[in-house]
Amino acid sequence: MGKKKKPQQGGNLIAQNKKARHEYHIEEAFEAGLVLAGWEVKALRAGKGQLTDTYIVIKNGEAWLLGCHIHPLETVNTHAVADPQRTRKLLLHKKQIARIFSRTQDKGHTCVPIKLYWKNAVVKCEIALVEGKKMHDKRATEKDRDWNRQKARILRDR
Repeated sequence: MGKKKKPQQGGNLIAQNKKARHEYHIEEAFEAGLVLAGWEVKALRAGKGQLTDTYIVIKNGEAWLLGCHIHPLETVNTHAVADPQRTRKLLLHKKQIARIFSRTQDKGHTCVPIKLYWKNAVVKCEIALVEGKKMHDKRATEKDRDWNRQKARILRDR
């Protein structure tokens, strides 16, 4: 008999960029691998990753994650210099990198990470091609969210 797969639970999420969903319209999402050092993997297992003010740059045909903060653990080797905000390489197919590069050249478009998560024993980063929201779009989104919350409250009370 084969082994039964365990159902996926919410425990595989490391960090999420909630600000990106508020600031941008998400058009297309990609899954990318991350090149990490050993101490970074250990720190992410402890939940020390942060995606606020993080963005993606395409340079020389490679995708790079800038501004991602991974706070080192106290027990990291003393001989390794731990830089919490170092630039990390993203692993993507060439066609995906070309698509991201061409779309980010358009005005108002950029590429941002949405979340870091575990997939089996590997750290993955969900990145998205996004377009900036205008102020009235943000207000409309907030208004819809408030109305849905109020509607759920009314239905629950009845």
